[in-house]
Amino acid sequence: MRTKVVATLGPGSSNVETITKMVQNGVRILRLNFSHSDAESFKPVIAMIRQVEKELSIPLTIMGDLCGPKIRVGVIENAPLDIDSRAYVYLGLPDVADKAKDLPFIPLDQPELLQGLEDGMEVSLSDGMLQFFVTETLEKDRLYKLQAQNAGLLASKKGITFPGKHIALPAFTEKDKVDLAGCIEIGVDAIAMSFVQTAQDVQDVLDAMNKHGVVLPIIAKIERQNAVENIESILELASGIMVARGDLGLECKLSTVPVIQKKLIRAARHAQKPVIVATQMMLSMVKNPIPTRAEANDVANAIMDGADCCMLSEETAIGAYPAEAVGYIKEIAEGTEPYYLERIKGPYKPADELVSNPVKYLSYSACLLAQDIDSPAIICHSSSGSSARIVCSRRPAQPVYCLTPDKSVPAYLNFFWGISPIITESKLTNHRDRLVEFLEANDKFEKGEGYILVSGQPTPGQTMPKTNEVKLYYK
Repeated sequence: MRTKVVATLGPGSSNVETITKMVQNGVRILRLNFSHSDAESFKPVIAMIRQVEKELSIPLTIMGDLCGPKIRVGVIENAPLDIDSRAYVYLGLPDVADKAKDLPFIPLDQPELLQGLEDGMEVSLSDGMLQFFVTETLEKDRLYKLQAQNAGLLASKKGITFPGKHIALPAFTEKDKVDLAGCIEIGVDAIAMSFVQTAQDVQDVLDAMNKHGVVLPIIAKIERQNAVENIESILELASGIMVARGDLGLECKLSTVPVIQKKLIRAARHAQKPVIVATQMMLSMVKNPIPTRAEANDVANAIMDGADCCMLSEETAIGAYPAEAVGYIKEIAEGTEPYYLERIKGPYKPADELVSNPVKYLSYSACLLAQDIDSPAIICHSSSGSSARIVCSRRPAQPVYCLTPDKSVPAYLNFFWGISPIITESKLTNHRDRLVEFLEANDKFEKGEGYILVSGQPTPGQTMPKTNEVKLYYK
């Protein structure tokens, strides 16, 4: 299976037996959700993951998911309220509640959220179950009259979103700063950042990491319209992205989310960055032992869109069948990937670019050569993992193995489609020689076959280490 699986740990899966089964079924990334916990509470879980990693000899990645700004309304008088379609309500700061007595009043104690709100703008409440439009500005940036577009239940302390509006709140909150420090302390391998809107949000986390003397991969969760619009600049700084379709479906019209997913996946692949597709992929398996047909199709379509990873949330955190849910993704992936490779008709050619990119063309050439001789594998050597990442962005039919001497690199490579990271402790200094040594010593690779070796041994005139060699090697 080339597609990687991200599994969220929770009460239903935080034990060695379940983690082991999930890893055997294809999980390579374990997600820790910091929305309801802190670093100290995750220490026992991390010990379990490291135990499984050692027992199975499979590098695993622990991803801490920072919760970001929680945008919720306050306490609504006499809630919950039944709101009829076309009914009116007020939305405003708590100190103007006395001016809005004739209709239900929804308090919001974050003034910055109301700044710039104008007549005609959308407001979504109760996780998208209630949709409103602003019909009248009673006090600019303080009090507004809204009209419901559908009927539903209005309760206190529920989430509120403003589709298409820039939210003037930092994505990196004070709680996130504490949790980031905790993640670094307990040995988390990567960070997922919630509610990213601009590249500056990612830079804020990078700056905080630098103060701790550590730089971990950052996965920017794309769940705001602004993030979709700024995706290219976000990808320049982020290590990868997550298509977080739950909140994205509240920010954007639900009918547009499938196309947005495809565009985000394509943008990430062009940037040689991994992309995770998340939210409700196997949601029915929280209670049921098999997924629905629609869920199976959803997973398959994400794979055919070119996603690197599929993520499970409630399915593995609180579900009754966590290992089985992962198993179904594995089964679907193994059935879908051959068709995906058949459909793209060979590795992706690099897009025409304004600047020369010899590394990308060398990687593409390696994939073409592997296809031409029907090679069983492409084997890369890379100190940073860059060579393997660029090769996998071309989507070769062959599995990609990446040898690296850096023990921190596999944690990032686990996010990438088709890559199996391997720590090498070879005493040989030449990168190509290390690949040959690995190939000859490994019984997995049959004799008489041609293998493609990709390496980046610096030469005297080369100022930075980059992929500079592709070799056809017959074992």
